[in-house]
Amino acid sequence: MAEELEYWRKAIPKARDRAQSRILVWIVGALLIAGAITPPLAILKFGFPLWSLTTPLLFSAGFAILVYALRAATSGASILGFLICFILAQSPEAWTPYSPYPESQSALAALVAVFVLTFVATKLGRRKKEARGLAEPRRGRQASQIVANLGVAGLFAAAGYYSGCIAALAEAAADTVSSEVGQAAGGPARLLTNWNAVAPGTDGGITIIGTVAGLAAAAIVVVFGALHHSLWPRTATVWLSACGGLFFDSLLGATLERRGWIGNDLVNLSSTLFAALLAMTLS
Repeated sequence: MAEELEYWRKAIPKARDRAQSRILVWIVGALLIAGAITPPLAILKFGFPLWSLTTPLLFSAGFAILVYALRAATSGASILGFLICFILAQSPEAWTPYSPYPESQSALAALVAVFVLTFVATKLGRRKKEARGLAEPRRGRQASQIVANLGVAGLFAAAGYYSGCIAALAEAAADTVSSEVGQAAGGPARLLTNWNAVAPGTDGGITIIGTVAGLAAAAIVVVFGALHHSLWPRTATVWLSACGGLFFDSLLGATLERRGWIGNDLVNLSSTLFAALLAMTLS
């Protein structure tokens, strides 16, 4: 019921919103599949044993099963989450002590941090959000939401752009946490463009408490992403990029989304892409 109410509250027509989401799933999903299978194919081509991918495979499968069991995502969304996790986990060197290539360990730590932060934030004040028609469906996030929030991080990881990957993950956490905390806290939100008061959950609306929570969530993800990696000297830059993506999300929501041109999934994908590209540029 809450899901239907949210669709009807949007300015974008329901059919257009669903069409955009399906296109995102097909395009980004295909790219994620390519990113996930390319390293194993390369391993086979050069004659290396596939057993080196056992740990990444098992970890990714276990993570996807856990997400589904907790009803944090639907079955289709969990499969896409498995692909993204497997991409982040595929460096065989990352699973050996004192590895010179520990990017995957840090990326996985950042991914787990995103899941924990968003899971807790979604549960916060759930009854109040359900009463307002703002809560996420109890069966969990859909495939299009996973693609929109985590797809860019997976693609940047597959391409080897680590700063962009972590910035995208941090922006995704910041966006979800800021929205969920702001809606749970209640009180008026304000449009980023003109600072007019609007109801919580309005496209482009931000709250002070939600924004602070989102910025803190982004910082936590970036710190986890720098635990075992040379990203540490650039943590401030990556965090600022994630913050830029968060405000870019609100700007798109207050303009293009409120006009009914684009849906929330496309806004989220654009914002994570903005954060990733900004991090790459500044780094």
